Amino acid sequence: MRLSRYFLPLLRDDPKEAEIVSHRLMLRAGLIRQSSAGIYSWLPLGYRVLSKIEQIVREEQDRAGALELLMPTIQPAELWRESGRYEIYGKEMLRIDDRHEREMLYGPTNEELITAIFRDVVKSYKELPRILYHIQWKFRDEIRPRFGVMRGREFLMKDSYSFDLTPEAARRSYNKMFVAYLRTFSRLGLRSIPMAAETGPIGGDLSHEFIILADTGESEVHCHKDLVALEPPGPDLDYEADLSPVIKSWTSKYAATSEKHDAARFAREVPETDRVTARGIEVGHIFFFGTKYSEPMGARVQGPGGGLVTVEMGSYGIGVSRLVGAIIEASHDDAGIIWPKSVAPFDVGLINVKAGDAGTDAACEDIYAKLEAAGLSVLYDDRDDRAGAKFAAMDLIGLPWQIIVGPKSLASGEVELKERATGARHSLTFESALNRLVISATEARREAA
Repeated sequence: MRLSRYFLPLLRDDPKEAEIVSHRLMLRAGLIRQSSAGIYSWLPLGYRVLSKIEQIVREEQDRAGALELLMPTIQPAELWRESGRYEIYGKEMLRIDDRHEREMLYGPTNEELITAIFRDVVKSYKELPRILYHIQWKFRDEIRPRFGVMRGREFLMKDSYSFDLTPEAARRSYNKMFVAYLRTFSRLGLRSIPMAAETGPIGGDLSHEFIILADTGESEVHCHKDLVALEPPGPDLDYEADLSPVIKSWTSKYAATSEKHDAARFAREVPETDRVTARGIEVGHIFFFGTKYSEPMGARVQGPGGGLVTVEMGSYGIGVSRLVGAIIEASHDDAGIIWPKSVAPFDVGLINVKAGDAGTDAACEDIYAKLEAAGLSVLYDDRDDRAGAKFAAMDLIGLPWQIIVGPKSLASGEVELKERATGARHSLTFESALNRLVISATEARREAA
């Protein structure tokens, strides 16, 4: 993609309304633009990142055996009255009357709707277990939307729902999602720590938040230091095997958000040298709530003995759009964003230091074609602008690699290859630079497999 033809409205200065790093950088780097309070348009660069995150989330849900569907954003109020949540959910729910004066709502979550779908279709225990999910826009009318996409009113969310015959079987589904979340966040370049959490308006008695540590995190968290370095399961994991040993390795040591923190227990169970107290960002939340929705809504199946059994349920959420901000909070420097390779909008930025120079233009055109032929996605800065402005723009948007081409380097038969994460610069022949980029891309794909 040629930057001269791309839609990338960069900002030189920090917007006054942006309070945290991710909000400032998303606006400055042309990822989003605010439509109204807490609601954003996703511009081409931001949408590329959002789509990559969505695909990784989807792949790990599919790998865990979940099945994708798509539910509507608008739901009938009567379903929420069946569950008893319509009147108690609060003003965060946007309530609507259609032209026939039927009460509707813009869905903040989908427990009621998926339960209704299930009860109308599934009749026998032989069709269990089932995990169904979708990736859909949701709306919660936050009283004070802030921090950009980290606490917006409209957001993209992956929510999945499990249906099982017994509490024991439901726990196995919970464990599958627990492990799928560890793998998902790892693929996104994040180290997540599952922490026991409050269930809130979703309900239930078992819940975990997945937290990433970041200096700009929204809340304080406490954990054993071993959890920070613990590696998630690899791609060869068998989801049909007993996952309880994996779960135990992540839950046997202390980890708690500020809401669940027990200072006395923390001091008792964790040696002082092993205590970690830091800021954290929630990137996922899972719940097991038994029959909270299936009982009042009549979601029952015929059991092995012939009688009707109320199904056991859980729900599992990942804020897909929120993850864009969370990744930036965890991966940036003073110059701008540093994208993990798995979600970067382009693999490499090509900088023509002297656009208009015949030799440099010809070399860049040749390099651009060869990079794309090698399967790399390229953002080519072919604009007639100062070299310093081009370097600043490329650092701001945070692509993993930059190839810098100018008359001096070409005279010596070389290009400059810069790694954004480390700032390391290497003067190489183009063939050597291309080989390094291809190896890097291949390794990234292998890690994602």
